[in-house]
Amino acid sequence: MLQQTQVSTVVPYFKRFIARFRSMADLAGAGEQEVLRLWQGLGYYSRARNLRAAAQMVASEFGGELPKDLQKLLQLPGVGRYTAGAVASIAFGVRAPILDGNVERVLCRLDRIESDPRDKVTRAELWRRAEEVLPAQRVGDFNSALMELGATVCTPRSPRCPLCPVRRHCAAREAGVAEQVPAPRQARPTPLLHRHVFCIRRGGRWLIEQRPSRGRWAGLWQFVTLEAAAGDACPDCSALPVPVGSPARIGSVTHALTHRRYHFAVYRCEALTAGRGRIPATNGGTPRAWVTLPRLNEYPLPGPHLKVAELLAEWG
Repeated sequence: MLQQTQVSTVVPYFKRFIARFRSMADLAGAGEQEVLRLWQGLGYYSRARNLRAAAQMVASEFGGELPKDLQKLLQLPGVGRYTAGAVASIAFGVRAPILDGNVERVLCRLDRIESDPRDKVTRAELWRRAEEVLPAQRVGDFNSALMELGATVCTPRSPRCPLCPVRRHCAAREAGVAEQVPAPRQARPTPLLHRHVFCIRRGGRWLIEQRPSRGRWAGLWQFVTLEAAAGDACPDCSALPVPVGSPARIGSVTHALTHRRYHFAVYRCEALTAGRGRIPATNGGTPRAWVTLPRLNEYPLPGPHLKVAELLAEWG
C-alpha cells in the first residue's frame, strides 16, 4: 500500500493519464510513446506497456470488455495471480484469493508460520490458506479488509494487536512473537552505479537519444549517457555521437531504485563545427534527435533525466 505522501505525489500523474485514456479503447489505440510520456513520473514503465498491451488484448480477444473469469484475466499481459484475484473478487465478486505482502503477514501471524513467505512451499501454503478463509459472499469486501488489516493494524513493526478484530485467533500473538513473524528479510547491499550525462547543445537545441527497447527505462529518451567509474571526474568524450568542446559540469542527480542506486554527473557542452551537420536519425541502431527544452515534454524521459532538464532550465 502506498504511504499518504506517496499517494499525494502520484495522484496528479494518474489524473493526467486517466484524463487522456478514458476508456479501454482509447488506451488500446494509443501509440507506445504517447502512453509512456503520459505515464512519466509514475515509474515502473513496464506497467504502462503492459496496460496498453492488456487493453489491446481486451479489444481484440474479449470484445472490449474486461473478462470476469480468473483464468482469462491471467492471460492479460502484466496480470499475475494477485492482480487477477483482486480484480475478479473486488470488481466482479468472484470467489478468488489474493496474496500481497500485507495479506502474507496477516496469515503468517494467524497460523504462526515462521518460514520465509518467499519460499516456494510456504508460498503455496499461504495461497491455500488465503483461499480457505474466503467467505461465501462479499468476497471483494473481505479481500479489501484483509489487505487493510495488514496495512493499518497488523503492521511489520509494532503491530496494534489490541485493536485487531481477529486477535483471539492469532497464534503468533498468543506466543508473544507477533513482531518476529514472518522472519525479517535480510538486507542486501545496494550497488551504486555512476553515469556521465552529456547535455550537448547545437544552437538552441539539445541532443537526446532513445534507450533500447528492453531493459531499464526501455524505449524512453535521455540525454547522451555513458557509464563512468566511481570517482571518475574526467569524462571521456571520445565515445560521444558528435564532437564537442570541453564539457562543463553543471550538477549531479541521484536516483534510487529497489535494487540499485545511480549517481549521474551532468555536463553541458557545445557541439563543434564539425558536428553541426545533420546527425543521422540512428547511429548503431540508436534513434537520436535535436530538440529545444520546451519540446522535451513531447518525449517520455526517465525521472533522472527530467531532473537533468530542470538543471539545464536553471542554468538558463
